[in-house]
Amino acid sequence: MNAKKLILIVLIAGTVIALPFINRAVFGTNAKAVNVSTLSRRIISPSILASGFLAHEEEVMLSSEVIGKVSGLFVEEGDVVHRGQLVLQVDDVNFVAGMEQSEAAVRINSIDIERQEVRIANLRRQFARSKSLHEQKMIGDGEFDDAKHQLDLAHIDLKSSRERLAQSRAQLDQMNDQLSKTKIVSPIDGVITSLDIKVGETAIASATNIPGSSLMTIANPASIYAEVLVDEADVATVEVGQRVEIVAIAYPDQPMQGIVRYIANTAKIAPGRQGLSFTVKIDITDAGEVVLRPGMSSRAEIFTRQDQEVIAVPIQAIIFEEDRSELRSEYFIFINDNGIARKTKVEVGLSDDAYQELTSSIDSDIEVIVGPDRELRFLLEGDRVDITRVEL
Repeated sequence: MNAKKLILIVLIAGTVIALPFINRAVFGTNAKAVNVSTLSRRIISPSILASGFLAHEEEVMLSSEVIGKVSGLFVEEGDVVHRGQLVLQVDDVNFVAGMEQSEAAVRINSIDIERQEVRIANLRRQFARSKSLHEQKMIGDGEFDDAKHQLDLAHIDLKSSRERLAQSRAQLDQMNDQLSKTKIVSPIDGVITSLDIKVGETAIASATNIPGSSLMTIANPASIYAEVLVDEADVATVEVGQRVEIVAIAYPDQPMQGIVRYIANTAKIAPGRQGLSFTVKIDITDAGEVVLRPGMSSRAEIFTRQDQEVIAVPIQAIIFEEDRSELRSEYFIFINDNGIARKTKVEVGLSDDAYQELTSSIDSDIEVIVGPDRELRFLLEGDRVDITRVEL
């Protein structure tokens, strides 16, 4: 290879290597297009998100305490009922017969007591005569003892009859109680939300979920509330009385207002979740135009502090760096220094879904690089920036 060709190759290679530096120095073609804004004060509402469902506070599932066929059903699903209203009748023929039998047993035992009392009165008179004759030595000790023995046995028989009367009365009370349970009444004011039995089917006295054990469900529609699960990492910031915005999945654009009413003391592992969660109940204070139905999935935003006006920047403008080996974690922002990005350490405070409070003492007229995210993600100290000023 001759000397001219070697020089030409070196010149071409040098030009290729130097071209980016020439462009950067002369034309600035590698300047990153970013948005900048001066610091401003904003209202920040710190909050946490939780998911759950809508439920009835007042809801009862009626079941029968006696076994029998349903002879009368006086409501339909969706009907409004009142406390004490008869809603279902179980066939009571056998229970009425049992009650009449128990009433007869009470009467028989009462008559037996009357007979025993008459017998005792007679035996007392006989004993009094025997005692007088015995004192006069007109009858022997054996005859006197026999009279006394008969009177003692009569008293014992009377006690036995009274116990049988108490037993029959208890059986009558039991039959009356069972007869009363053939009439199923509503324990609350509400609406029939489900009806699980028909006339002619057999009502089963059982606490298990077998056919016939559940008759119907009654709920008070005015008692609907939201029940959500709050992660254990967030529950310390939740307090009774805090404002909540609830969104039912069926009405994503119609948020409802509520307040925290109850926070569970014990954590639990909810189905589908790995960590521990605490149940939080939220009263709905303003449902707007949402038609509330129990079981609806919902999302709740619990505002953990009162709204505060603070100096804040968009969350994407905050850069978090952590060095676990040195147990160090720091927050930074980039500021515009005459077209150059300068990385600046800051202290942060409150935040919401979009903005983060800056607690550091920073001049109000500096320009913070706030976006776009695709540029901020790869921005480095000293990079040239092509700025566009925006209002936050």
